[in-house]
Amino acid sequence: MDFLINYILEDDRVLLRPLAASDYAFLVPYALTEPNTWKYSAVSLVGEEGMLNYITDAIQQRDLKTSYPFIVFDKLQQQYVGCTRFYDIQVLHQTAQLGYTWYAEGSRGTGINKRCKFLLLQLAFESLNMERVEFRADLRNEISIAAMKSIGYKVEGILRQHMLLPDGSRRDSIILSILKPEWETTVKPQLKNRII
Repeated sequence: MDFLINYILEDDRVLLRPLAASDYAFLVPYALTEPNTWKYSAVSLVGEEGMLNYITDAIQQRDLKTSYPFIVFDKLQQQYVGCTRFYDIQVLHQTAQLGYTWYAEGSRGTGINKRCKFLLLQLAFESLNMERVEFRADLRNEISIAAMKSIGYKVEGILRQHMLLPDGSRRDSIILSILKPEWETTVKPQLKNRII
């Protein structure tokens, strides 16, 4: 992955572009009005400071070449509706994790997530030469886990008491992944059929 390239991913409904500090103005309203969005988040995005910290950290991680964050624009609604990123990018091992994903309440169930995942997985496997893309979630986050399974991610296991959460509790994390051969043979064609 070339961290100096501004990757732009889009189809007829969504556009993903690199997250910038100036995007705070587009995203902070969600931190102020949609507290349930962050229920299972490993980072606190509630309030102005939470969103500022989220964006600042994401950009710093890009500078360190360990993460590549995107902001999501919904062409139908004509507004920015969320974020996602590649992180824990291991160039030597050709692996990355896909996460820190969230969408505005009004964008859930609209197909935005599947479209974004298709574009991101296509970039990872077809342009960035990744062999594996991993996803982790709070084991209690049944909606997110079901969404990843519906895309084609396969469950690998559970990391018990894996992360410290903002409220001081610990979470169990479920690990799912897609391998390049799975993308080429089943995940890509099935996912493509579901978003057309």
